Amino acid sequence: MAPTPVPFTLSVPDSDIADLKTRLALTRFPDQAPDAPWAYGTDLDYMKTLVPYWRDQFDWRAQEAALNAFPQFKVPLHGIDLHYLHVPGQGPAPMPLLLMHGWPGSVYEFLDIIPRLTDPARFGGDPADAFTVVAPSLPGYGLSFTPGQPRFDIEAIAACFADLMTDVLGYRRYAAQGGDYGAFTASRLGVAHAAGVIGIHINLLTIQRDRPPPPNPTEAEQRYFAELAAWLKEETGYQWIQGTKPQTLAYGLTDSPAGLAAWIAEKFRTWTDCNGDPESAISRDHLLANVSLYWFTGAIGSSFWPYYARKHGQWPIPSGATVDVPMGYCAFPKEIIRPPRSVAQQMYTNIQRWTEMPRGGHFAAMEQPEALAAEIAAFFRGLR
Repeated sequence: MAPTPVPFTLSVPDSDIADLKTRLALTRFPDQAPDAPWAYGTDLDYMKTLVPYWRDQFDWRAQEAALNAFPQFKVPLHGIDLHYLHVPGQGPAPMPLLLMHGWPGSVYEFLDIIPRLTDPARFGGDPADAFTVVAPSLPGYGLSFTPGQPRFDIEAIAACFADLMTDVLGYRRYAAQGGDYGAFTASRLGVAHAAGVIGIHINLLTIQRDRPPPPNPTEAEQRYFAELAAWLKEETGYQWIQGTKPQTLAYGLTDSPAGLAAWIAEKFRTWTDCNGDPESAISRDHLLANVSLYWFTGAIGSSFWPYYARKHGQWPIPSGATVDVPMGYCAFPKEIIRPPRSVAQQMYTNIQRWTEMPRGGHFAAMEQPEALAAEIAAFFRGLR
């Protein structure tokens, strides 16, 4: 018998909010490294504005209410209490869509895009494009975390979500969409659970990064491998510490809200289409809602686990395997890595839509919800 979901409402105790404010008031800042701001990580001047804003002006209750405006549930599944949003579509035949975030994101990424997916007519679209959205918190992330619970790699996350969609919610077949680890999970679903997957739409390509360049690379392939080499050299330090000594890092980020905010804010600045100003792509309140969820749930340490699993296990798409279900891809210009189609099609054999987006970055659902929703609808329109 399938487990029974229980309705859920987020309500952080007043004492936890007061504790956060106290800790923020006691923040001890480092000095600023020489040279340009942000050159060596999160800028001191930026943090000296963000911390007091978080303490004195940020309204957590408003962000809490925004999440609680959507139907939420928890269900005991695969040894944890899995949290998810389940938002019915408004149309003649809504397609079930599994919508997945990654690191350092959360379900807060989806608050602007979910209404566009579930009720397209409200935004001038066709109600025939409506989806019923299921947006889980990844196991070990946010509201899908309790201390001491099992850790999940991408393979286990995909298996858990497949059971959520089919066994718990009764969707015989469903669509899947994701960025970051959500894209990894969607790709894994397309390999290991393909019978239940209508198609996948992703905004990050999960190509193994140790593949050598082809003997006669095209101009696009040369650009990609040069960008990849620079990214591996300068931008993957977080992966090495999260993937080798996650427990050690967890002490600092679980104890210091300023440290947690600095760790996450740097990624939002580096990975968004923001021209150096992170809040030009994502508002300060949206950033802090996401950071606050990590803080109040204490889930930052467990959120590192997929990195550890990747460093110490096989790639989620086994060597030699391919993703053969229909696939659509949005290439946002400021995504962290952007393999060309010639490289992607070695793994994704059924690419049916490939769109070069005019602007946007890694957190596409937050940065460009209208554009991403339109692309998701366009891709799955032909699969209904």
